[in-house]
Amino acid sequence: MIRSLLPAGAVGADAFGDAPEGVLLPAEEAAVAGVAAGRRREFATVRHCARRALRELAGDRPGGAARDPVALLPDRDGVPRWPGGTVGSMTHTRGYRAAAVAPAARVTRLGIDAEPDRPLRAGVLETIALPAERSALAAASGAGGACRDRLLFCAKEAAYKAWFPHVRIRLGFRDVEIVFDARAGALPAAGLPAAGAPAVLGGFRAYVRHGSGDVLRGRWGAGSGLLVAVVADDADDASVEAAHGPPGADRGH
Repeated sequence: MIRSLLPAGAVGADAFGDAPEGVLLPAEEAAVAGVAAGRRREFATVRHCARRALRELAGDRPGGAARDPVALLPDRDGVPRWPGGTVGSMTHTRGYRAAAVAPAARVTRLGIDAEPDRPLRAGVLETIALPAERSALAAASGAGGACRDRLLFCAKEAAYKAWFPHVRIRLGFRDVEIVFDARAGALPAAGLPAAGAPAVLGGFRAYVRHGSGDVLRGRWGAGSGLLVAVVADDADDASVEAAHGPPGADRGH
């Protein structure tokens, strides 16, 4: 599912459950010593996905001489430490784990998030959404069947995960404004590349209401009961539009 949303140059891998081959390296074992078994399995499987993606990015092929696996440990801020020259992001939710990686020279920032395609709990939307976002949700007839409140949450998470590792400044949910593209396309069943691929695709922009006011581009997909969002900056594309605010930015929020 993740592959359909990534920009050129990025590689993704995912799993719809915990992989028995998701073995932790010694340093990773130490990082999760004493944690609950379920959390440990998530930690192992998402890193298994990340190592699959890293091997593919490096050009390893099945049956070839694979490179030594690298431990993927969180730093003091909880951000995964990726191999030099690489950017990446990981996510997990019930029944789904995914990782995406890319050369830093090709993709400067990368963040992914996955969520169940079901409504947020009562009261959560009011704590995460700006007035303009709530108005847009109320006016929308639907995003190809996706739960738009949860999709908003998912997009904000992906934007934060792309932005934070580069600036190390904490953002609240209301420090990022999401503007979804007007159209979301449902793919014909014959056009789906594989089982588990998104049935609906759309785009969005994330306006960071902090400092220079970065604008990040994102894509989202819905399918198999899941929502997945990807935010990525292509180094060859002017995807950071810092001088421009969201539509209606001159009116207060």
